Amino acid sequence: MPAYFVTGTDTDAGKTLVTTGLLALARRRGLSTLGLKPVASGCERTADGLRNADALALQAQCAPAQPYAAINPFAFAPAIAPHLAARRAGVALGLDDLVDPLRPMLALERGLTLVEGAGGWRVPLNEDEDLAGLAGRLGLPVILVVGLKLGCLNHARLTAEAIVADGQPLAGWVGNLLDPAFASDRELYRDNLATLTHRLPGPCLGVVPRLAARSPRALAEAAADHLVLPDVD
Repeated sequence: MPAYFVTGTDTDAGKTLVTTGLLALARRRGLSTLGLKPVASGCERTADGLRNADALALQAQCAPAQPYAAINPFAFAPAIAPHLAARRAGVALGLDDLVDPLRPMLALERGLTLVEGAGGWRVPLNEDEDLAGLAGRLGLPVILVVGLKLGCLNHARLTAEAIVADGQPLAGWVGNLLDPAFASDRELYRDNLATLTHRLPGPCLGVVPRLAARSPRALAEAAADHLVLPDVD
């Protein structure tokens, strides 16, 4: 069962877009899929409890379907770093708390399983642990989403170096265009992508342009057109 941890160069780098896109692509290939968001802040209160838009987008790409609580076991309302959101909610959150509900989910027979992190690689989980430690605890290779904008070369290289320094293999990276102006000079844009390809210690799994689709499902399908699956394609 291929399973990967998805992280980004920063908050809003496009982790959910790429994660749902990869899951949508796997479903096109006839694979069963599972998307997990162990901890999420920035959740809305609903009649069914706290719900996170990113986790709901992952849930929509799960085949067979899974209950929300299995996708996102820890949900917090404030749109702030997970350790601060947990503290405000009076919850002591650690890696062990995340690993326990995730292990049975990872034991399911799925063609592709993706565990999406929160923020970037070094986002704190508590005073002593980072969320990055979850990839190590679960033995998951990492897929890095690079938010393509000015400064992305430095952000991407530093993040990749931190992943490798933590002993996790980089299974691949995906570029996600955040700033259309960054691609306005096509030759310079290609040169930036070539630098990332040369410098990052993993294959490029695709480059996602700015997409016109609106709904999470439509965005996932549109992103899938620009991606390849790790260890499959």
